[in-house]
Amino acid sequence: MIRPLALLTLMLFAHSSFAENLTILYTNDIESVYEPVASPWRDDMSAMGGMPYLSSLIKMQRTQHENTLLVDAGDMFTGSLSKATEGRLVFDLYSEMGYDVGNLGNHEFEYGWRILRDAMPRARFPILNANIFYENTDIPFAREYAIVKSGRYRVGVIGLMGIDAFHNTMMRSHRNGLEIRSPIDIAQSLADRLRPEVDFLIVLTHQNRTAPMQTNKESDPTVLRGFDEDYALARKVRGIDLIVGGHSDHGLHAPVVHPETGTTIVMTFGQGMHLGRITFDMSAEDGPRLQNGELIPVNADHLPPDPSITQLINNARAQHPALTRVVATLKRPALRLYNQESSLGSLLADALKQQAGVEVAMVPAGAIRADLQSGAITVEALLNVFPFTDQVTVIQLQGSALLKLLEKGVSLDYGLSQFSGVTLSYDSSKPVGQRVIDVSINGETLDLDRTYRFATGSFTATGGEGYDMFEDQGLEIKNTLVSDAFITVFEQWQTLSLPEKGRLQDMAP
Repeated sequence: MIRPLALLTLMLFAHSSFAENLTILYTNDIESVYEPVASPWRDDMSAMGGMPYLSSLIKMQRTQHENTLLVDAGDMFTGSLSKATEGRLVFDLYSEMGYDVGNLGNHEFEYGWRILRDAMPRARFPILNANIFYENTDIPFAREYAIVKSGRYRVGVIGLMGIDAFHNTMMRSHRNGLEIRSPIDIAQSLADRLRPEVDFLIVLTHQNRTAPMQTNKESDPTVLRGFDEDYALARKVRGIDLIVGGHSDHGLHAPVVHPETGTTIVMTFGQGMHLGRITFDMSAEDGPRLQNGELIPVNADHLPPDPSITQLINNARAQHPALTRVVATLKRPALRLYNQESSLGSLLADALKQQAGVEVAMVPAGAIRADLQSGAITVEALLNVFPFTDQVTVIQLQGSALLKLLEKGVSLDYGLSQFSGVTLSYDSSKPVGQRVIDVSINGETLDLDRTYRFATGSFTATGGEGYDMFEDQGLEIKNTLVSDAFITVFEQWQTLSLPEKGRLQDMAP
């Protein structure tokens, strides 16, 4: 029999031992996915994610673990409600969910840096970035770091963005007046400054290769993009305990520890379908020791939705009733594929081609942000698919320039671009720039000397995702948003049938 005093001593010891731990809950690239996403690739749940369900899971985890911090590595914005509220709803939601620190991602700049600057004070938690500056100054755009307390531990948090993320995944006009500097140099400088003041140091990053826009990427290793820039940061910068990565959505079911520095790297698959949790033992004399880490699925079949988050979302929808308007009906689900021809990509490219009145149209794979489910298609659903402020842009392209564009489209640097008016075969096993085998334009062989009318969005037309072949071409940037073009054509079509596949055929062995 255990005596009461002995039992009390045991309980105090267990509590003291428990309190020596520090638990970090983390997310990245939620991208305003408010509702659960169907998950047919899993046999243990039918739907994952949704911010009300994620919020409930966060609260459960915080009751089960002492000394917790909740952080996000960026890409909070995007989607129809974020766009309608210019990000204000997003900061309200994250504040209500109890985030302690957030990092800026490229999507936070979707409405331009001035709108972002004005919205950031709405967040009830620090929004960080240390390596974006007002151009030709040493004035940082955002707060560089924060020191927050969890129990008796002082935790330093630094925010960073990658060079490629800044230049190639943000519309140029939305970052004009800003510049980016080396994340590695900035991180080392801040780590040296903060390390003596804190017990634990976190770097939130938004770098690596851009994420694959494919809902089931968790089950498709062929589309995963890696975390090379985070790994390099872990090797080159001393003094970091934990890197919470973003941008590439390369989910890590188990933490990765760099063998040279001991820095731990974690990341989720994005879209709020998992909550990351990692725990460190803080009692060791030689510094924090990793205890365990995992990605917890946000099982919408079993988790209750958080009513406070649901209410915020419903209130925003009520304030923007135009989003509920039905524009068309879809017979079958239209799904994204990042490195392959997709039915949704072809459907969107066909709509853009018709609205612009051109011979060829292109929609980058990275611009297709959600699937379309069968049934009634609302404005909100369509804007979730393409939430950007790109304008329809028409370009007169010589056939030789069009061939160069097609080579870029099948390079898979940013996924497989989706086309209308084009039938091509290519070999993805060949070197980049030498992959196209055969091309026809609207049933006729590509003529390298002929001029073709081509349409895409203004982001791509002005160099986004590395499409730099338009610089010497005359750009006709129209006043029509690409998203409005989709809405107009879908309303004309009314009942949507998915295009047959076969436009883009990979002949690789």
